[in-house]
Amino acid sequence: MENTTKITSGNPVFPGWYADPEARIFDNLYWIYPTYSASYDEQTFFDAFYSENLVDWTKVERILELKDISWANRALWAPSPIERNGKYYYYFAANDIQSNEELGGIGVAVSNRPEGPFKDALGRPLIDKFHHGAQPIDPHVFIDDDNNAYLYYGGWGYCNVVKLNDDMISIGTFEDGSIYKEITPSGFVEGPCMIKRNNKYYFMWAEGGWGGPNYSVAYAISTSPLGPFERVGKILEQNPEVATGAGHHGMIQIPGKDEWYIVYHRRPLTETQANHREVCIDRLYFDKDGYIIPVDITFEGVSNRPLLKEI
Repeated sequence: MENTTKITSGNPVFPGWYADPEARIFDNLYWIYPTYSASYDEQTFFDAFYSENLVDWTKVERILELKDISWANRALWAPSPIERNGKYYYYFAANDIQSNEELGGIGVAVSNRPEGPFKDALGRPLIDKFHHGAQPIDPHVFIDDDNNAYLYYGGWGYCNVVKLNDDMISIGTFEDGSIYKEITPSGFVEGPCMIKRNNKYYFMWAEGGWGGPNYSVAYAISTSPLGPFERVGKILEQNPEVATGAGHHGMIQIPGKDEWYIVYHRRPLTETQANHREVCIDRLYFDKDGYIIPVDITFEGVSNRPLLKEI
């Protein structure tokens, strides 16, 4: 009998137009939580995907829907979930507000399971105003080793961070009394992402226009989750022989290992429609000095990498 087991994931890792992926490990499974990439009026739900090995992915449909968010009317995008105290908190953008007079911004939903269903936790946005010029979109949640939780977000070229309270559905205050801290690095457009490695904070973000070929990812390194973040350089961008518009990503670290994968979206060379984006995964490496080596985007993706089962 012919062996049909895939050796590598291939890119894209699953079919369909999806973008802005967040990547997590929950319940000994790899998870990808993307935007459904369509016109704003059709972005009315979120799907999720899980895998035991980074290669074979299973779809979970409609883990959160517009109809279950009383204040949202269109444009659900850029989810970022996290687990805390046995619950799963799911941050997302809705309505693409253009001013403080419009209803919308960043919401938070909650579930007892990583596959949902998620339910709106507040009945209103968590962040619904422009602060320091940052459009309230593209949330990314990060819990530090000291258990402090932060939510990074922003568009229109500005980035803020807020401290989340222990309940994960309300915003706290920093030691200096501030609530919204601007941390905008040079070149920032949108799509923040944070990881910690060897006690250093690697802050990443998207540059360029999301609908064009030059969408890309750059990064900074700091000794604090609040920065300052001084741009080092690009780590992800188009390859004219593979795909364009590579950006807005999440990260996976294999537990207990210095082994990292970047999950991102890109546009096939055959496509010009802005929303025709696919989710891909490639290996990410650091050099001996701790700098990120620019990623080679591939059609192969990554090799089979099962998680070690808990005993």
